[in-house]
Amino acid sequence: MTADAGNGGSAAAARRRRDDRRNALTAASRVSDATVARLEQSMSALGTAAVASMDERLPWFSEMSAENRSWLGLLAQAGVAAFVDWVKHPGRSRPAVAGEVFGTAPRELARAVSLQQAVEMVRVIVDVVEARVDQLAAPGGEAELREAVLRYTREIAFGAAQVYARTAEARGAWDARLEALVVDSLVRGEVDDALQSWAAALNWSSSPVTVVAGSADGREPEGLIEELRSVARRARLPDLLAGVHGHRLVLVVGGGTDPLEVAAHFAGRFGPGPVVVGPAVSDLKSAARSAGAALAGLRAAPGWPEAPRPVLASDLLPERALDGDESARAELVETVYEPLLRGGTALLDTVMTYLELGNSLEATARALFVHPNTVRYRLRRISELTGVQPADGRGGFSLWVAVVFGRLAHKGA
Repeated sequence: MTADAGNGGSAAAARRRRDDRRNALTAASRVSDATVARLEQSMSALGTAAVASMDERLPWFSEMSAENRSWLGLLAQAGVAAFVDWVKHPGRSRPAVAGEVFGTAPRELARAVSLQQAVEMVRVIVDVVEARVDQLAAPGGEAELREAVLRYTREIAFGAAQVYARTAEARGAWDARLEALVVDSLVRGEVDDALQSWAAALNWSSSPVTVVAGSADGREPEGLIEELRSVARRARLPDLLAGVHGHRLVLVVGGGTDPLEVAAHFAGRFGPGPVVVGPAVSDLKSAARSAGAALAGLRAAPGWPEAPRPVLASDLLPERALDGDESARAELVETVYEPLLRGGTALLDTVMTYLELGNSLEATARALFVHPNTVRYRLRRISELTGVQPADGRGGFSLWVAVVFGRLAHKGA
């Protein structure tokens, strides 16, 4: 009981000492009533002078829209008024000062005005008041008013930091939800008009767009995505959206012209296993196609264990087609089988005989009753038409799969 009473007495004494110090500080820094009256009479003129000084000293202010300039003018007036009120009540808390000044403008203004610009604006307002101290203060009150200006500058600076911190936290949470919605829509292939508005809210403006898919490394998604943003900044890639879907990590990257080069920047941040790159597309709305190719490639990549990391989804067309990817089958038929078909049955017969006989020129020539040079010419022609080298292991595999699916697609024709 005695110990508790002693502790309670000590706490009460500490509170009294703090109150005494606060009262002493307030009394020492109090501005005279005569100076306060002069300040109140000059509020309108000070506000107008502050706006004029902002227009003169801050290049970004004159470049803003008329609506935002109007809001900032009101904010400057509120800053002057809050200063006068604060001088009358020097014990006012920082949150009250922040609310009176920054509560004047809408939250959207924080997107148009950075924290650095807000600090510059406050500095201009304070400079306007400080430059007029000799005229504003009652005789003998100049030092007290200057001290009040300095103390108010500190309070308003902390107030600005608090407002922007809260705004950034709220905007960060909202942006994270929008980012998840965009990535999820692209993964599902469900693209509608809402995607464009979500992208605009995230300030997406880059093209071309590439989607990269791989396994997540098991870390917390928030930390991983923030690290990926740092990689994008270092690589000077202006836009990045990322999402973790189960065990998969999906990146939507804007601004890189070479898909493989883009993916190489991020490959080390994926978990073990393949990293697959979709084709570059013109805009975010078209990125569903890139995402579909990248994810289909990721599913089919175990069929090619020796694939490079990262690997283009187009290099996995045979595996994707065998895995049931209809778009890969259609692409193989369109880009490989149909050009061969248009080139004549001799080309189809030659390539399939060549592959079946183990890539032997002489054996193919004997089987077709032609000269080996004729086989060489036809193989060269096949490469020209399809962009695939029959003598290459992967190329031969792609040609074989393409011909099989082409024959199946055209069996009823």
